[in-house]
Amino acid sequence: MTDLDTRPSAGEVRQPTVDARPSAGKAFRAILWRDIYVTGKEFWVFLAQVALQPLFMLFVFAKVLNAGGYVTDDYAHLLLPGIVALTAFLTALQTVSFPLIMEFSFTREIEDRLLAPLPTYLVAVEKLLLAVIRALASAVIMFPIGALVLGSAPWHTDGIPLLIAGLVLGSWVGAGIGLTLGTMVPPSKISVIFAVILTPLMFTGATQYPWQSLDSMRWFQVVTALNPLTYLSEAVRAAVVPDVPHIAPWICILVLLASGAASTAVGVRGFMRRAIN
Repeated sequence: MTDLDTRPSAGEVRQPTVDARPSAGKAFRAILWRDIYVTGKEFWVFLAQVALQPLFMLFVFAKVLNAGGYVTDDYAHLLLPGIVALTAFLTALQTVSFPLIMEFSFTREIEDRLLAPLPTYLVAVEKLLLAVIRALASAVIMFPIGALVLGSAPWHTDGIPLLIAGLVLGSWVGAGIGLTLGTMVPPSKISVIFAVILTPLMFTGATQYPWQSLDSMRWFQVVTALNPLTYLSEAVRAAVVPDVPHIAPWICILVLLASGAASTAVGVRGFMRRAIN
């Protein structure tokens, strides 16, 4: 037998070859768990990021203006669902967009993720999923904060399925928009682009008012109908304060589904292009 002869001799058992590389599923779960762990480790930072702005909006619009007689007590219960929707939407959007812009330009951290043994598009999907999880956590946090600021929080047990569906889909839309912005916006234009985009999103999303209350301002009602945040706000409002006039829940769900699919498709395509380049 020569050194080149690798055939097993009689009685010799060949050991099966074991692939040491983790599967794509294991790699995906490992990256997601790492990001969730970091969020939990920095919980107080996360809490400040997601709760500070909504907290002051609730306090000023519902407490200060109410104390001055400019709004009624009922306005607080109308405002809180909109603030919850706004918090979830912006948390999802910012969880993806800001870090992604930095990773593709300055920190280059995205290169480590792209070297993981999983398809490139799953790196983008992991970012979307993390954003949805963080957004749902922020929405859950806002209800007790709202109850603390306002003295009580509106709640309707029968609306829980709609509330969950609306928040999941709305967070998905926010994450998809964040992914799109994160792959399109150059670092030098961050402040300008987000000032131009976030401010209109916040104030045309029916967060401070029901959509149907704009019947006397038809042009602005049409503008708000173009904002996917409007349908999240209306879905949350329909779930927790169903007596307030709102867009039909099935319309909200369909629009959020379509918006989520469209923004995700555009965002993933942009991510793949940036990753290859």
